[in-house]
Amino acid sequence: MKDILTVTLNPALDISTTTDRVIAGPKLRCDPIVVDPGGGGINVARVAAEMGAHARAFVALAGPSGMRLEATLSELGIPLVRMKAPDETRESFAVHDRETGAQYRFVLPGPQWSEEDVAESLQAIAASVPKGGIVVLSGSQPPGVSVHYATELCRALLPQEAEVIVDTSGAALEYLAAGTDPAPAVLRMDSEEAEQLAGRPLVTRRESAEFAAELVARGAAKRVILARGADGSVMAGPDGLTQVSAAKVSVVSAVGAGDSFVGAFAYGLATGIGAPDALALGAAAASATVTTPGTQLCRHQMIAELLPQCGASEID
Repeated sequence: MKDILTVTLNPALDISTTTDRVIAGPKLRCDPIVVDPGGGGINVARVAAEMGAHARAFVALAGPSGMRLEATLSELGIPLVRMKAPDETRESFAVHDRETGAQYRFVLPGPQWSEEDVAESLQAIAASVPKGGIVVLSGSQPPGVSVHYATELCRALLPQEAEVIVDTSGAALEYLAAGTDPAPAVLRMDSEEAEQLAGRPLVTRRESAEFAAELVARGAAKRVILARGADGSVMAGPDGLTQVSAAKVSVVSAVGAGDSFVGAFAYGLATGIGAPDALALGAAAASATVTTPGTQLCRHQMIAELLPQCGASEID
């Protein structure tokens, strides 16, 4: 099995709780908090490790929040490649409204990075990846990190011949979507992001898949995945146009669903199964995670139970 290293430049200590109703003005009495390590790459590593992968997490940490986050990762048994962040590790806060079922999520920006911090991270990641490993860059970038970071990471990993999976957003995603050299092996986005890039609605799976193929042709990545929420996901690449369904489940919380998808997909690639079957694993993991409360993520058994509903097929 291939080694998986996830990269989280802007991790967060995720704090979640529940209250009867979220309204402005009065003090809101909350349930005891739940604390989890947060950040795209951390969640990806948690899911990949849960499925049995050799997964490690590269994280930039600092201050009391960073120490607490590191302790929670240690409890989960996730091996760390640690870099000192330029300032205090951020926190995020989620509140579930018991009356309406709504969830309110508050996310802080994180510390400001310098060019020296960026260079240090690239060097440290490259030194930690074995030949032919899988590297997952997931989550938001901290302030000060260039939109070119994913391309710089791909270049730094060329000697290792690593497969780079990128799940990002905003300006960094726009930059990658235009085509880069070197490009990542896999680029993932959701439907809203894809429609913004396309400048048009992507109503059907075929429309999403054809736009993904446009991105592949531009040089955005070898494979492009578009997540369509409850309608599943599509992928364009050397295997053609592929679709998978989301399992029919009751949604409790969408937190971590995309990261769970990427973690299971990376696990699939690490085991050597084809990308279409890895896509189905990702869909099952995302479906499982939305059934869990707060910042909790899927378990291996849940993924196995939902996988039969998520089989991959070609889009004719």
